[in-house]
Amino acid sequence: MIKFKLSFLKLLFSACMVLLCTFSFAAKPGYYYQIKIYHIKDVNQENTVDSYLKNAYLPALHRFGIANVGVFKPIKKDSLEQLIYVYIPVKKMDQLLKMEQALDKDQQYLEAGKDYLNAIFSNPPFLRLENILLKAFAGMPVPAIPKLTSPKAERVYELRSYEASTEKLSLNKIAMFNESEISIFSKLDFNAVFYGQVIFGSKMPNLMYLTTFNNKADRDQHWTAFGPAYKEISGLPQYQNNVSKNVTLFLYPADYSDL
Repeated sequence: MIKFKLSFLKLLFSACMVLLCTFSFAAKPGYYYQIKIYHIKDVNQENTVDSYLKNAYLPALHRFGIANVGVFKPIKKDSLEQLIYVYIPVKKMDQLLKMEQALDKDQQYLEAGKDYLNAIFSNPPFLRLENILLKAFAGMPVPAIPKLTSPKAERVYELRSYEASTEKLSLNKIAMFNESEISIFSKLDFNAVFYGQVIFGSKMPNLMYLTTFNNKADRDQHWTAFGPAYKEISGLPQYQNNVSKNVTLFLYPADYSDL
């Protein structure tokens, strides 16, 4: 009787462990991504923001345990203003709040970033600062580090934003990614960094994703290969009219960027 009870308990324990592991895998939480966009007017502001990000902000994020932070700039310059994109991946959304609280107490950060942090109103380091918060797609819940061989100055990082007419249609496009598009991008080695649903931002509903290439020719070759594979799913009736606007930005990484 005792042996039977022990065997039963072992069997019950094993079954519970299997169920626990299965549930943990299925419920694996996705990352959150913050994208900060600095709008700057001239080279002086650009130099100030670059110095702050390179010498104060990124090192502080690293000390806080946030790795693989990306800093990108548009390949095509705008004559009116320049943009600097900062990509920050975190495992939990509350890390972003805790990070801000930690920065306020980080003396190394406060000293290294004092020119930016203590700028006066008549000489600000930027025109405006924009923030976007995204939730990783289920089809790629964890960000990736691009495997590129070219020098940073030659690389092309393609940031796309797909807006939709309604929330339901935006979710439909996200489902299309999870069910088909992410798989195509992966098979064709698009070196995607992330796919995310915008949960806070100035343009909603929409999704954003970032793919990376060694250079412009490499980028064009990949998209040429993507066309035939995408055509097989783009005509399916369940995926019609789920994008109302596609904004494509070509970026290159700053020399101090982690990615």
